[in-house]
Amino acid sequence: MGFLSTAITLYCDYSRPPFVLPPSPSSSPSPFSAAAFTFTELSASTVDVHFLLHRYRHLEDKMANQDDTHDASGSRNNVEKEIKRGLIVMKSIIRARDKGEKFEVHWSAEDQLIEPNGSMLASYIGSLVRQHIPITCDNWRSPELKVGKEKIWSEIQRSFHIDESRQKYCIQLAGKRLRGFRSFFSNKFLKDEEGNFVEAERPMKYADIISAEEWDNFVAKRRNKKFHEVSDKNRKRASKPAYPYKKGRTGYARLQQRILAEEKSDATSLPEHVLWKAARVGKDGAVVEAVQNVYDECETLSQTLPSPEVQDCRSVLSRVLNVPEYSGRGVRVLV
Repeated sequence: MGFLSTAITLYCDYSRPPFVLPPSPSSSPSPFSAAAFTFTELSASTVDVHFLLHRYRHLEDKMANQDDTHDASGSRNNVEKEIKRGLIVMKSIIRARDKGEKFEVHWSAEDQLIEPNGSMLASYIGSLVRQHIPITCDNWRSPELKVGKEKIWSEIQRSFHIDESRQKYCIQLAGKRLRGFRSFFSNKFLKDEEGNFVEAERPMKYADIISAEEWDNFVAKRRNKKFHEVSDKNRKRASKPAYPYKKGRTGYARLQQRILAEEKSDATSLPEHVLWKAARVGKDGAVVEAVQNVYDECETLSQTLPSPEVQDCRSVLSRVLNVPEYSGRGVRVLV
């Protein structure tokens, strides 16, 4: 048995019987988890296989979670410097990258990310932001973030087939993910149920990506009087939207793609007011009366407008809501 016997010898401690095999990390119950076994109760081949499977799973998970960026020397210290802000958790992307594979990215007619792989890229950008941009950053246009932004873009290109013309879109999305991450920490750890700011220690769950110094600086900024004034103003403005968006992070582009796929339609887009209404339907399928009224008015108005204007359904919805015509889909969330 050679190598396997040596491995078992190194792994087992005969001085402390009974020898208990480590629990299997898989979801299926291990045949050895019901009771402790002494080494003599198991055949050598059984122990060999179980040990190697356990070690393989452990090493595979460990390697998949590490950023494999190396410099010319390939030293361990340089690798640790690259991952000091936290480990990448999207294992499927890392494993594909290690195999030299890249994911295709698709875009809607309005230049929005869609499936397949649209949500994967959006989530990956969020994980890259947490690694390369400090949580204390309040100005996304700061020149100090240039290196971090370049790193984010280069990491995206390593794992996705994406044109250089999409860099601006991805970096803007990274800025949104950073704002969302900061808001999450403020609401989750620094506010009580009434929305009042409270004292809180650094959550150890995020100790790998947020240092003690960063956390103290982040909390200090949240104690600032000016920040409280802006926060209160924004919270009141967003607390009671007339037509709340109810599709989470799905976004209009992917929502439209999903609806068209479910209907098996050959169309490339939906009328604006139809998509607007669909984005405001909850999981229970109920439609708020105010949303239904807007939709009905859009339907009525579309019957009276000349054909060219009906084709541009943005103008229909804009007229009913009495707001400036959109320059992009993201504005609709604020309506």
